[in-house]
Amino acid sequence: MVISSSNIHSKSNLDVVSINSANKNNLKRFTQNGQIQIYQSSYRGSYSSIIRDCLRNAALGRKVLLIQFMKGGVKQGIAHKIKLCGNLTWVRSSNSFDQYHAEEIENNKNLKKSIHESTYELWNFCKKEILSGEQDQIILDEIFLAIEMKIIDKDDLVSTLENRFVSGDVILTGTDIPKDLLLMANQITELRS
Repeated sequence: MVISSSNIHSKSNLDVVSINSANKNNLKRFTQNGQIQIYQSSYRGSYSSIIRDCLRNAALGRKVLLIQFMKGGVKQGIAHKIKLCGNLTWVRSSNSFDQYHAEEIENNKNLKKSIHESTYELWNFCKKEILSGEQDQIILDEIFLAIEMKIIDKDDLVSTLENRFVSGDVILTGTDIPKDLLLMANQITELRS
């Protein structure tokens, strides 16, 4: 089940408004403003529809960046991004939590440090992309878990979103979403089983 809501005050897509002044029709063009969309769920691994949609958007010609903060198994890192459909750049952390058991991470300080550093490096890459305005859509998958684990600072995320180039959409996914981020969202979708 999907429950979705949108802020009414959100900016509209590319619109053309007709202005009639002294029997002359003038057209005024408004540029598209990107939205902040949040997908929340009570459990991890429920965002396959978002990945499906980003593949479709890339195939339709939109520039899409998919960042998976906590997914493991690939050991990509920023240097080994994967390009799909010519327009989708897919990046996972070079060393992520999902690659190891929680006990193994807690008992190995070097491993924990390496995971934190690679996740933070991925976040710095994301910040540059969000602020550049070069992407039509950026998906930050499980970023709220990275915040909860104190790898990424919530205030840094809020500041980055406030200062972003507003033409592209930013999609954030996760559980336990901070209230101030919920208030920034143009759309909040709750995924239920």
